[in-house]
Amino acid sequence: MQKIQYKYKPENLSISEPTKFSIEILEDQEMLINLGPQHPSTHGVLRLEVVTDGELIKEVVPHMGYLHRCFEKHAENLPFNQIIPYVDRLDYVAALNSEHAYAMGVEKMLGITEIPPRVEYIRVLVAELNRLASHFLAVGTYAQDLGASTPFLWLFRDRETILRMLEWVSGARLLYNYIWVGGLFYDLPVGFEEKCREFVDYVKPKLVELQQLIIENQIFIKRTAGVGVLPIGMAVNYGCTGPVLRGSGLKYDLRRVDGYSVYPEIEFEIPIGEGKMGKTGDSWDRTYVRVLECWESLKIIDQCIEVLTKKHIRNKSFNPQIAVPKKIRPVAMDFYTRAENPKGELGFYFRTNGKTDVPDRLKCRSCSFHNLSVLPELSKGMLVADLVTIIGSLDLVMGEVDR
Repeated sequence: MQKIQYKYKPENLSISEPTKFSIEILEDQEMLINLGPQHPSTHGVLRLEVVTDGELIKEVVPHMGYLHRCFEKHAENLPFNQIIPYVDRLDYVAALNSEHAYAMGVEKMLGITEIPPRVEYIRVLVAELNRLASHFLAVGTYAQDLGASTPFLWLFRDRETILRMLEWVSGARLLYNYIWVGGLFYDLPVGFEEKCREFVDYVKPKLVELQQLIIENQIFIKRTAGVGVLPIGMAVNYGCTGPVLRGSGLKYDLRRVDGYSVYPEIEFEIPIGEGKMGKTGDSWDRTYVRVLECWESLKIIDQCIEVLTKKHIRNKSFNPQIAVPKKIRPVAMDFYTRAENPKGELGFYFRTNGKTDVPDRLKCRSCSFHNLSVLPELSKGMLVADLVTIIGSLDLVMGEVDR
């Protein structure tokens, strides 16, 4: 019989990625296991080093870097306007929201204050459509993580309608390059506002069904209520933002706090977790906040359509690129801008030298990175099955974490 030659020998294990815990320091009955980087419930290429005692979790250590695409290094070698396609690839399920944040930051550095109102309302309209698509993906995949496949299929069906509408606007399904510094790539297609209104009327009863199918489902409640409780103090200390922070009961939304774009002119509420089914800040609250935010996004879309069809209507002389500068060269400065993405605060820190149209430094403040950092605290003492529940409730996108 031929002797099998193993490629990986014990002495070669040291060349692999190091672990925080070694077998020697584990106590009796403890076990060191890995979830990922290919595990389907980790919502991306994430590796979790987990120390367990039976089914109980003692420690969790996230290992990142499997999806690193060098965004910040690319940005140091590209003009400001050519960075936008790379911004799309941060949170690739909410690219328009990221574009909006980036474009507003560069406009402020250039001192561009006069953006045509129609452009501003179109930006908010497409960003809220993208927020809906992001939340549909988050809630649908979360339900599937917990064993429910029907909500996943329903939400992907409705998300597909949004993606087709955004493809109609920009020509792309996910990575749009639509919001430019100073304006837009192009005006809305003829008939887009009417299709938006049809979609809003169509999706409202679907959201009612969704709440009955998931949020009010007793199995879903038992899996999520009281699991992964995140107190407000811990959420603030870890820099958590978005639905993760608001699920803990803090009414903090940059669309209201900073009042950017035309959001101050639009009426909408800021949903927060109230511990209706378990404890404030648990996994159920975070999911419930996302579903309520879908209702608020529909309100915003309705108001944008009303303005775009009655006040700032389309006309032949309208040029969405009228304020787009031919050359982008801000004066030397350090500048930080931020906006409310579906997952939380997305920020960009610029450092410019005033001599070139390429930034010296562009640092991205990722909301998913901060939300992931609190995972070890939420997981201690929970069951392994609850770890999947907690990860899904954080709504992570690893393209933004590894940036």
